[in-house]
Amino acid sequence: MTSFDPSPTSAAWRALLAVAVVFVMLATTGWSAVSHQRSDEPGQRALASWARDRVAGHPLPDVDAPAYRLAHFFATLTSDRQAALADEYPAIVGNLNGAPVTLRYRANRSALQRAAAEERRRLRDTAISAAGREEASLRLERFRSMLAEGRQILAFDPSGKGRAAEVFGNLDRASRVSVVVPGVDTHLLTLEREERAYAAPIGMAESLYRAERSASPGTRTAVIAWADYTAPAGLGMDAALGGLAADGAVRLNAMVGALPGASTVSLFCHSYGSVVCGVAARRVSDRVADIAVAGSPGMRARSAGQLRTGARIWATRDRDDWIGDVPHLEVGGIGHGADPVNPDFGARIVSASGAAGHSGYFQPGAESLGNFAAIGVGAYGSIRCATADGACHSGIYGGQDA
Repeated sequence: MTSFDPSPTSAAWRALLAVAVVFVMLATTGWSAVSHQRSDEPGQRALASWARDRVAGHPLPDVDAPAYRLAHFFATLTSDRQAALADEYPAIVGNLNGAPVTLRYRANRSALQRAAAEERRRLRDTAISAAGREEASLRLERFRSMLAEGRQILAFDPSGKGRAAEVFGNLDRASRVSVVVPGVDTHLLTLEREERAYAAPIGMAESLYRAERSASPGTRTAVIAWADYTAPAGLGMDAALGGLAADGAVRLNAMVGALPGASTVSLFCHSYGSVVCGVAARRVSDRVADIAVAGSPGMRARSAGQLRTGARIWATRDRDDWIGDVPHLEVGGIGHGADPVNPDFGARIVSASGAAGHSGYFQPGAESLGNFAAIGVGAYGSIRCATADGACHSGIYGGQDA
């Protein structure tokens, strides 16, 4: 555990140093923030209409109702009535935890079509600024990509910078589900990339899904690229604080708790995403067996035990990852706590050989990706520890704690 000098001068200096280093390092990720904020007025109108609507004489459920109640509501409807609600209220049904996942895919496809139409309308507006035109063009390109045949969009919200989640595999039939939680500057325009594809949420999840299928072809797996939270916008105080992580943790736990079936879940959390997972760990569903963090600035905890979860905690960091130079401490709410790859933290430390820096953990060929895949399918004996003594296997036998 990190020791602290109790003097006010030392504490202030450490806090300033932490903020300065975090700001500088986060600027090197290469993902730039988008300043324009989209209005959520259409969403508010849809919510008001939903609250007034009725099905078979009965009011529609509160959108904030527990997932099990929403699941029961949809189970009482015929497939035609389910489809009619998805078509009438795509922005709502597409984001309802508890709604059938295939219905959410349908709703979000409709929501994407509407969002694309709005961007096309903006591009025809002669009063739009050059910056606005460029942004509309980029968003339209993103929506067209997300509308490609076969894509399974589990969540979609175009307001603000936008949020989304995408599924690889069959979520209804999966026995093992992996969730990729990305870090700073995650929004619709950074959801996927052509260059450095494995540094973006979609590329991370797709790469992990392929690796899991290769590691255990007989295991029914699914992977979720979960970019459905408001992440810090690069250089800013939010990146050094925990407010957005706390909000994201609530959303993450709600999604995990509403997953269909009885699948075992693993969380793979990159950079600031590991802060989200650290906060979420304290109230995470019992179905989460493993939480793995990569390039972590901290999990807002002094130790793995302080996370108060039954999930196994795994950590990895490439030797060339700049996050290792960030002060792993917390002073007055600034900073995210102890370093998860410090042996004193108590995580199982696995190899990241071949990751080549902060954004390469899901790169094919990196040992970190192979380790993530082994964790995701429960093949713990295949994991390569960061040390030759195999310490990360301690207490694990046949996929269960001894």
